[in-house]
This record gives sequence, structure tokens and C-alpha cells, in this order.
Amino acid sequence: MTTISAQFRNYREPTKDEGIREFFNAHPAGPDDIPPTGKDVTEISAVMSLKGEDQSYSGRLYLMPPFLAFVSLDRKSARFTLPLYTIRRVEKVNSRAGMFELSLVLWHQMKINVQLTSLRPTADSFCAQLRDALKAQLPQMKKLRPFIRVCYSEHLIKQDGEEYIDAEDDVKDGLEDGVDETIKEAQTEFLGGLGLTFKFPGDPKKLREKSKLKLWKEYLRTHGRNVTLVRYPSVQRLIQVGLPNRLRGDLWETLSGSVYLRFANQGVYEGILAKHKGETSTSTEDIEKDLNRSLPEYRAYQTEIGIGTLRRVLTAYSWKNREVGYCQAMNILVAAILIYMSEEQAFWLLEVLCNRLLPGYYSPSMHGTLLDQRVFESLVSRCLPIISDHFHTVDVQLSVASLPWFLSLYINSMPMIFAFRIVDCFFAMGPKVLFQIGLAILKINGEKLLEIQDDGGFIHLMRDYFNTLGDSAHPHASDSRMRAITNFQELLVVAFREFSVITDDTITSERKRHRNEIVSGIESFTKRAAVRNLKESGAFKKEQLGAIYDTLYKAICAVSASGSGASALAALETTDAQGRPETRIDLKTFRIFLSNVATWARDESIVSNAFVERIDRTVAEHELINRIFFFWDVSHRGALSFQDIVTGLNGVMFNDLMSNIEWFFTLHDKDKDGFLTRDDVLQLSESLLFIFRNEIGDAYLGTVSNFMTNAFEYGDALQPENNEKAEVPEGERAPEPPTNTPYLNLATFRMVVLADELLESFFDTDFSATFKLDIYPGPESPSESTGLIAGIGGLLSNLITDENKKTLNRFADEFGKSIGRHQVTYRPAIGKVDRDMALQEPKTRESLLSPQIRDRSMSSGSLTSGASSTSLAASTSEPLTPGLLPPQLPTIPALPERTPFAIDEVQDDDEDEEDEDDLVVTGGDETLDERSLTSLFKVDAFLQENA
Repeated sequence: MTTISAQFRNYREPTKDEGIREFFNAHPAGPDDIPPTGKDVTEISAVMSLKGEDQSYSGRLYLMPPFLAFVSLDRKSARFTLPLYTIRRVEKVNSRAGMFELSLVLWHQMKINVQLTSLRPTADSFCAQLRDALKAQLPQMKKLRPFIRVCYSEHLIKQDGEEYIDAEDDVKDGLEDGVDETIKEAQTEFLGGLGLTFKFPGDPKKLREKSKLKLWKEYLRTHGRNVTLVRYPSVQRLIQVGLPNRLRGDLWETLSGSVYLRFANQGVYEGILAKHKGETSTSTEDIEKDLNRSLPEYRAYQTEIGIGTLRRVLTAYSWKNREVGYCQAMNILVAAILIYMSEEQAFWLLEVLCNRLLPGYYSPSMHGTLLDQRVFESLVSRCLPIISDHFHTVDVQLSVASLPWFLSLYINSMPMIFAFRIVDCFFAMGPKVLFQIGLAILKINGEKLLEIQDDGGFIHLMRDYFNTLGDSAHPHASDSRMRAITNFQELLVVAFREFSVITDDTITSERKRHRNEIVSGIESFTKRAAVRNLKESGAFKKEQLGAIYDTLYKAICAVSASGSGASALAALETTDAQGRPETRIDLKTFRIFLSNVATWARDESIVSNAFVERIDRTVAEHELINRIFFFWDVSHRGALSFQDIVTGLNGVMFNDLMSNIEWFFTLHDKDKDGFLTRDDVLQLSESLLFIFRNEIGDAYLGTVSNFMTNAFEYGDALQPENNEKAEVPEGERAPEPPTNTPYLNLATFRMVVLADELLESFFDTDFSATFKLDIYPGPESPSESTGLIAGIGGLLSNLITDENKKTLNRFADEFGKSIGRHQVTYRPAIGKVDRDMALQEPKTRESLLSPQIRDRSMSSGSLTSGASSTSLAASTSEPLTPGLLPPQLPTIPALPERTPFAIDEVQDDDEDEEDEDDLVVTGGDETLDERSLTSLFKVDAFLQENA
């Protein structure tokens, strides 16, 4: 059984504060980041200006420890995300009356002026919180200097670092044609990728690396760098013309926000590698298979240096994120990143990609990719309706070409020098770039697309187009400037101009509209596959197997959504005998699953108050549930697979009377030797009390009491007596027999059960009937509602949350108690004893043993001691344990009169009085144990004849 991510299944819209942090690429605050009096996110209106720049921008200033962020009103002209540990000094600027202005001096000696345009009390409160947050970040400032010293942007700005501007003078990589033995890793003062050793893709002269580096050097000197970068309108133009190769890795982690994660988790990457050195898993095996298929055209991945680097990053991430592990296409992405970034930089950038920028893309179900493919198809239908209609007419699947585009960020589809420029824009502007580029590709090739008739023609056309991206878009134009425009430049112009209407809000709303449709499709496919792969289905029908799967999946989602079980569940991802991935559940998840299947494994109460009547359901916890879990765990893994659960349920839901008695006996036979010890009998009785805890009246309580008395009577009577008994002083009790020795076998246990009509009925039909499978209807895709209906639905989904329901119920209950209208009624698990039966008077229990055997047992002292050691006496006049049973009717129902058995007629033989210590029943050589077995078989035969 495999499942999609529980975070995707139980997806909820991010809160306002979460959305703000995501926009600024700011990771969530840690426990030491927020001051005791501060909020998670505090915002205020402000006007920002940068020293050396004439232009100022109005916008919103956000304090979200450990970050201070700003964005202009149009959300694209100016923005920054500053870690508080990069702010060296905050000064209040003398300004005219009524204005409040702050001057921020950053680590790189930049000065940002922020004029707060709110009321004075609001500005004072914001400044107070900023002061507290800055104090909390003082310890982090000591770590900043060694951290940024190895950034290439720092090296570029050095006054004596002019030699690094000339990209044609690359570090000597030792690469000569045909001389691979001389390869040595480049030694630099800054972090960098494999490109420093094996050279970067493309010709530096054609890519104008020298000019790009000069422009970026001027920008970084006045607008900050790495952790203090301020993004002005000019930075967008610099990114769209392509980042310099040497600076690309540095800017990627700055634009994506992974640099902040790397700073906050220094040493974590090396720690993961050291902790799991030499360990293997399913993910590491898959990684080894794909290493030699990762960008083989790039020279680094034809050597052990490149392969080893890629292996370490992928392996470390598979250990860190066990739920994702390793998925195909992840190797292509990481291989491309490692050309420009170091191992640690690539590791944290992969973390940002998988968790925030491309959630669900690299997972076993690829649900994020499938969702975005559905969004892309919707956008094509809206923006390019003629092409969309033609594809539907000729039955061409858009995803056959677009799926690899999105999954590899176009790296595996077009030449790397062009793909990396798309990746530059992706990190700067977000996932919308993938959709804009895809739409532009289809629009540019629109006429040719209308001529294709099948999927093969579509793929062939796209391949030819990508091979000509470096060619002139207008080769026959008379203007030389027009001829100089390449197909790739034309692609960027069409994407960012004609499809600028595709915004982040557009992508978010489309994902929200199609999410349930994708969830339903994945769930249906996974469910069919899981049922089909079962080795044994027992007596279950196909619909019942589907119901078991649905219930199990519901339990898995409940545990994962709680936040406490996601990591534990990911650790239980294993493979079956055929090597297929499967999900096993732990004991916590099993309790939730069983509570949805067995009525006695949950507590259901009907709560009525002055407002409404509701049903509260809670998961029960008892040793019986734990026993069943380990009883079904036949492979002794401490976790259950879908097959284990199906087999376990099949072994109890279709049993007859004798099979259920044997199942219950075996479940409590701790050492599986065919006998119950005295402790096992007590545990079995507690299990029965747990199942009967919510039944009306005390009929079942009396049944369990009679069962225990009969079991100990017969168990003591069948125990072999020592010839030499220790003398017991008068007035003292006989010593207790050992509690861990064989005491009751299956035949005796069966007879004791059959002696009680209510207990016999329970094992005959009632116990199996407590297991109920709800056949869930097939998942339906939500209709595409818009306008007022969609708005009301979204508003209700935000208001009616589980937490809000609990708060409302608590209020209603308190109010109901105050006016005397609060009532709680427990639902019985069986519900067979009605109210009339519960009001009947009980009858005195009759012993199963004959008077002679009972008298001899009493004289030996074992029966008395055994009966007195039980937790329940034969009489039901003793008060119940508080909390064991809910308050019910006070009277006790009558128990059915016991039918006399043949064993009651057994008489003693006077000829063997001298062997009284051995409890010989007749004059023969047979002991009581042998004769009792014969009597048991007679009782069974008698019961079958008189059923």
C-alpha cells in the first residue's frame, strides 16, 4: 500500500502570516526568535529609500522574527528580506513634526531609510518590538562573518579582486582531452560548484560573462549582496538577461531564500552524512541506479568526482526527508544545481524546492506535478483555445511533452545554457515562470501544432524547436538588429509580455480549484493497485477490501495531519516481497483504524444540551487492542501492512462459535503453548470487561463474574496436587498457586464459555458483528463553482474548522450544564440487552462442578484461594471500579438458568479413598485430568445435540 502525502490530502490554505513568510522566502520562526511580547508577523505602512538611490517606494514593512522585510505597493518594484542579525545599528532620524523615520545600517555598510507612515502609537509599538527582536538575534551576529566570507559575491566586491571579473581566465581545472588522470578539484576561497573544476556550460564570450559580472558588481556594491540583497527594478532586467556563471549559485540561494536555511543549520549537512555513513535504504539503492543517468553529457558526471558529489547530496536529503526519500527526476535537478553550487548549498536549495517552491513534485505519487499539469491544461484552454480544441479533436495529450518540462525545470528538454536562464527567472519570480514559458512555447509554434495528428508528432515538433533556440528568430529580416534576435529571446519576450496576466494569484486559485480532483484520481488509482496486489483476500468481497483500504487510509491521514505521526509514518515505508513500496502502520495508527472498524474499540457518546444533540467519538486504548496489533504482526516488524490487516480481519469477522472461542483463547495465550495461565485468565476477563464496558445494565458484568468464578473453579480442580502438602496453620490461608504455570486448556475454556448463554451468544454472533466495514462512496470531484457560491464556500471552510467546532461545543456544554439540560449517553458496542432485561433480578449462579468434586477442591484449599484472588467476586453487590463503566441503570438483569450437564452426575468411588490426595474419581487408573477431558467431549456432544 502506498499513499500520497498527508499534507496534500489534508491541505489547508495558508494563514495570512504563513502567506507573508512564504512571499518573502522567510522560514518559520524558531522558539528563540520571537520575543515574549512580540507577534509572529507585525506590519506597518512605510516609505523605503536606499542611500545612493533617488527613487523611494511606498509599501508595507513587516517584522517577522528573525526577519525584517519590505515590499512596494505594486509588489514588484522594490523588496528586501533582511535577517535581523545583519542589522548593525538602528537610528532615529530627526525629521519634521509628525513623521517617524528610522535609519538601518546593515552589515555591508549600506544604509536604508524607512519612514513609518502610521500613527505615532503604532510606530512606537513597532519600534519596541523591533528592538526586542534585535536583542534576541545578538548571538547570531557572531556567526555571520565566517559564513559570508566564503560567498562569491563577497569575493567579487573586493578591491583587489578584479582578476575574478575576467571569466575567460577560469581556474585551471586540469582537464585536457584524453588526460583524465590529472583531474583535480579547484581550490578557491569561495563556495562554488563543479563548474569551477570542469568549466561551465557555454562559451564565456558568447554569453558575455565579463559584461554581466561588471554590471552585477556595480549593483551589489550599492544594493547589498547575499544575505542583505535589496531588489530594485534593475535587478529584474539583470536576471532576465542571464546570471553570470560564477555568481549564479550565490544568487540562486539568495533569491530562493535557501541561504537563510543554510545559515540557521550550519553543520547539519555534514552531520547527516556522518550519522548515516555506510547505511543503506530503498532510496539509496534507487539513487545508485540513477547516478550514471544524471546529465551524462556534462563532463563532471563522467568522473568519480561528479558522481560522488551527486551521491552525497541525494543520499543526505533522502535521510533528512524520509517521506520524500528519493524520486526520479530529482537526480537531474540536483546534478544541474551542483554545476554552480557546493554540496551544502545544493542540499538546502533542494529542501526549499521540495517543500515550498515545488511541493509534491518529487514524491512517490508526484501529486504536485499532476496538479500543475491540470492547471497548465486549464490555462491552455483559457489562453490558447484553438490549440486546446485541436488537441482534444486529435486526442493529443499535452502532458506527454509538458510533464518533463515542469519536472526538470526545462533542464532535460532544451540546451542547458537556455534552461539555466529559465531557472534564473524561476528563482527570482516563482513557479508562475514555468507556466508562462510553457504557454509561450505553444503560442510560438501554434501554426505547426495545428497540423500534428498524434503524440509522436507533438514530441518531435517540440524537440526540433528546442534545438533551434539559439538560431535567429527572423533570419530574413533586413534589419540587422532583428536578425540578431534569437528564438530564445523571442520566447522570453512572449512569455513575460503576452502572458504577464498569469500571476502568482492565478496559479494559487487554479491549484485550489483542481486539487480535490487530483486527490480523487490518485486515491482511486492507488486503491485499485493496493487491492489488486493483495496475495490473499480471504472471504472479503472487492467492495469490502476497498472499505478496509479507505478506513486504513483515513487513519493514516489522521495521524499524519496531527503533525506527530508524519515522520514516524515515513520511517515505516518498506517494500513487499516483490519489491513494491508499501506503507506499514504503527500502533498509534492501528488504534485509530480499529476504532473505525470495531464498535468496542471506540467510545461513542450522545451529548445533548440546550442547543444541539451531537455524537462524540474518541479512540479507546486498552491492552486488548495492543494484543490484536502484535497478534496480526506475523512478520514481527512492529508494524502492519495492508495485507496483514486484511488477513487479520478475515480471521475474526467470518468465524463461527467455536472459531471465535479459539481465536480469543489464542489471542490471550501469551506463550502459545496451548494453555492459559492464571494471569492470562485475568487478562482475558479484563478484555471482556473492556468490550462490555458500555452495555446497558449489569448483565454482561455478571456474565464476566460468573465466567471468572467458573474458570477458577475448574482450573483449580484440574490442577495436579502434590502428594506431600505443606501443613497450613489453623486460621491462615493456603499459599497462592503460581500464576505463570499452565492453568486452563482450550477444551476447558470452551466448556466454561458455553456454560453461560449470554457469553455463548457473544462468541457465536455478537463479537464478529462488532466489526463493521463502512462502504465509502467513490470520491467525487467538486464542481467548478465561481462567483458568490465559491466565495461563500471558501468563507465557510475558513470559519467552520475543527478547532472552532470544539470551542463552540465546549460553550454549548457549559451552558447546558448551567440550565440542567446537559446529558451524556454512551452507545453500547453490542446493544443486545434491552432495558426490560436489564431491570430483571439476577439468579444465583450454579457451580459447574459436581458437589463431590467441589467439596474435595474446597478441602484442598485451592479453590478458596483461587476464588479469593480474582478481581471480581461471584456476588455483584460490590461497588464497581470508578470510571470502568459509565453510569447506567442501577438494577441487575436476571441471568438465564444454567442447563444441567452430564458431569454433575459423576460420583466418587469408595474403593480409592486412600488416593484422595490425587483426586481420583473412579476405581480405575485414570486421574481427574484424563476423565475431565472425556467429560468435556461429552459435554460438547451434549451441547451440539441439544443446541
